[in-house]
Amino acid sequence: MKLGVSSYSFQQYIRAGKLTQLSAIAAAKEIGFAAIEFTDLTPPAGTTPREYAREIRREAERLGMTVNAYTVGAELYQPTPEAEAAELARMKEQIDVAELLGATLLRHDVCRNLTGKGSGRSFDLMLPTLSKNARILTEYAAAKGIRTCSENHGYLAQDSDRVERLINAVAHDNYGVLIDMGNFACVDEDSAMAVSRLAPLAVHVHAKDFQKRPFAAGPAEGYFMTRGCNYLRGAAVGEGDIPVKQCIAILRRAGYDGYLSLEYEGHEDCIEGIKKGYAALCRYLAE
Repeated sequence: MKLGVSSYSFQQYIRAGKLTQLSAIAAAKEIGFAAIEFTDLTPPAGTTPREYAREIRREAERLGMTVNAYTVGAELYQPTPEAEAAELARMKEQIDVAELLGATLLRHDVCRNLTGKGSGRSFDLMLPTLSKNARILTEYAAAKGIRTCSENHGYLAQDSDRVERLINAVAHDNYGVLIDMGNFACVDEDSAMAVSRLAPLAVHVHAKDFQKRPFAAGPAEGYFMTRGCNYLRGAAVGEGDIPVKQCIAILRRAGYDGYLSLEYEGHEDCIEGIKKGYAALCRYLAE
């Protein structure tokens, strides 16, 4: 496996004006990473996403860094045909941005919430629409040499069995799953069991850690609530309760040899948290 990092890991510094998505490339290289993925480009004023993508690609090439993926939000279940067509058009533009970045992988969400009525009142009723639209996008991306995937992300399509059903419903060789080791905890699912289920379908992986707190312990500062009303708090990889080392072993056993991309969501200084995670991943991969 090859180590990368998500630009989202630097979000604390980006929000504070200490870094930009562009300067995060050099910060990632300095820590030791060979690749970086980007989340929803936020170009500076007066710059279009396409222009910013070209600038990021030039900087990555200058530094000898690979832009290995582009991850974006999406809502593939819409209330009207017009809204659905608009979202698909927007997502095709994002695939075009991925191409300009030089990324060969694009992760898109599928849907975050139920609508509460009609075919939007359950995941399985939404599934035909979600899979149809994901297939449209992966066919468009395949023509550009870009593979698409969806992550266990957003509560609705986060459980391993739902993600597996989505991949099977799309039924396209260009479409797979981005396994986020930590995100299964958001729906109170055991990460090792979930990764073992989805490992054969993985085309990309996020290494992420959380500290867990049960419902009975009550809320605490920095924690957010899971779907089952337990609590999670972001942590440096190796300092939380997610069995990251075991998940890596499961992926290896399944034959996964792609990127392992660190995603840090902790509350300490993000550079220090990323460095700790990088050191932990290097140890795990060496064992």
